[in-house]
Amino acid sequence: MIRLETILTPGRSLVNVPGVSSKKRALEEIAKVVASEVSELDQQEVFEKLIAREKLGSTGFGNGIAIPHCRLKGCANPVSALLHLDHPIDFDAIDGAPVDLLFVLLVPEAATDAHLELLRQIASMLDREDVRKRLRAASNNEALYQVVLDVQNGS
Repeated sequence: MIRLETILTPGRSLVNVPGVSSKKRALEEIAKVVASEVSELDQQEVFEKLIAREKLGSTGFGNGIAIPHCRLKGCANPVSALLHLDHPIDFDAIDGAPVDLLFVLLVPEAATDAHLELLRQIASMLDREDVRKRLRAASNNEALYQVVLDVQNGS
């Protein structure tokens, strides 16, 4: 089983991300963050695939959470990013609430059940109010990443 800490890094765990005023800007920021850390991924392609996925239906999960995800040709292994925005934005979430936590999952084009399992892991982790509070309380990127590690390790 793939574990979240193997596909998320402190460099892709960002707190108080400024200047994100819309869903489109959030997806642009995600593409920039991922492409800057994962050389084989193209920023424009990541952005376009995330936009295309959102057109199928919002990945706004409720409780201020979104889980933008898509399949990518150039992606050899799953890649994740976690952004806590400094201001919540409208993300067309299922409950209508604005979103400030975005947990991103990019998977290879030939995605498997293991990738669906990752999505399930992310969703069930973010479904817990105590986890959302800890993520929102994280004061820096390392602390945000550490919350995910702690939750994965059962603490």
